[in-house]
Amino acid sequence: MTKLHVSMLALALGGALSCTAPIASLAADQPIAKPAGAMSKAADKTVEATKPGPSPAPAKTASAASKVSPETVDGYIKATFGKAPEDWQQRIVPDETMQACNKYRNDVPHEVGDAIMKREITKVVYPADGKFLGNWKEGAKIANNGQGGQFSDKPETVHGGNCYACHQMAKSEVSFGTLGPSLTHYGKDRNYTEAEIKQAYTKIYNSQAVVPCSNMPRFGTNGFLTEQQIKDVMAFLFDPESPVNKE
Repeated sequence: MTKLHVSMLALALGGALSCTAPIASLAADQPIAKPAGAMSKAADKTVEATKPGPSPAPAKTASAASKVSPETVDGYIKATFGKAPEDWQQRIVPDETMQACNKYRNDVPHEVGDAIMKREITKVVYPADGKFLGNWKEGAKIANNGQGGQFSDKPETVHGGNCYACHQMAKSEVSFGTLGPSLTHYGKDRNYTEAEIKQAYTKIYNSQAVVPCSNMPRFGTNGFLTEQQIKDVMAFLFDPESPVNKE
């Protein structure tokens, strides 16, 4: 059975869609096996050659797996967005950071990673009032809200962070993902320090500024969550009265 090498284009709003709908990317040499039952002509010949019979011809193996050009894959992905609004057409074009992550399959060299963080930190906008924490009760709603981010959504649809799709937060939550680490006792374990609060705000606003090629969306930089929404999620993580820190 042959293998195809395909590349997945980085969408995620340039890394900004929430974990509700993570759209990853593969480098051009990522192998994807063909569906079961799909055999190449070369593989068919191999099977035929190995059947019992007089003077069987030497078995032929499938040729080296071919590579699909990035241009071909990109063209296909663009075609799948053909009915989306024009502004969505632009969202499937990876920015400089995502291009680097795609190229190295998220395992970038140190110098490339440093360049990513240096570039992305300039895109972080901290609250003008200097306050990083909002209302933890509102933050709990945002963490549980998986709506938004679909081109079919109505304009008034409120985006959610859908944090539970990737993290455990409050222990009372019965359903959560494990793509990201558990965030239970997040603020308590960090002693609610100002430095940790600012670092967490930075991570939520633009994860690439903290961890190069992070799986976490760039919620603030790409405008998926508002500043107030990020503040409320921050309160859910750091307010001592939040169930994240009390359970």
